[in-house]
Amino acid sequence: MAEELILLDEWLSMFGMRVRIALAEKDTKYEYKEEDLMNKSQLLQKMNPIHKKIPVLIHNGKPICESIIIVEYIDEVWNDKAPPLLPSDPYQRAQARFWADFVNKKVGDVGGRIWAGKRDEIEVAKKDLMEGLKELEEVLGDKAYFGGDTFGFVDIALIPFYSWFYTYEALGNFKVEAECPKLITWAKRCKQRESVSKSVADEKEIYEFVVNYRKSLELD
Repeated sequence: MAEELILLDEWLSMFGMRVRIALAEKDTKYEYKEEDLMNKSQLLQKMNPIHKKIPVLIHNGKPICESIIIVEYIDEVWNDKAPPLLPSDPYQRAQARFWADFVNKKVGDVGGRIWAGKRDEIEVAKKDLMEGLKELEEVLGDKAYFGGDTFGFVDIALIPFYSWFYTYEALGNFKVEAECPKLITWAKRCKQRESVSKSVADEKEIYEFVVNYRKSLELD
């Protein structure tokens, strides 16, 4: 029986981008299904009945939810393809998971307060975002990637947000590069990888979507 692999996703989701990058790194073919989150499909509601959120990876009829968990799953299932995304050393693997979780909370959650928050909330949120990014830049140091010389788990967790920096900066009137130049150099290095460049959304298209979204909710 042929292997069935379906990704339920939304084009601008930084969390969905993670899964797309991981699948591309493993050179694994799949069927992509774009979800309208204002009108969620029956398949999405069936495959993720708890949260009803994307991304969801459906492997031979079985759903895997939450982007970081999906990336780990991809790494384990297709472990014969490409270098591993997670380190083999248990301590280093634990550290990678810690920093991926940090990205979720200190970049993902905070970034949401910028693009979907009221104007008076953005100033506080952008300060919190920069604090998180500075921590990540310190962890990165002078390494090519978070794991050293090899593109891996933490890089996949963070790089999709680079596509959103333009929107954060435009709404908050600041520049990430001014305070985190090494992080921007890292991001540009990541984008040179085909797995990343072909998987992330265009920053200007994200911004246009957010501007229209904010207008529809009268957030400005």
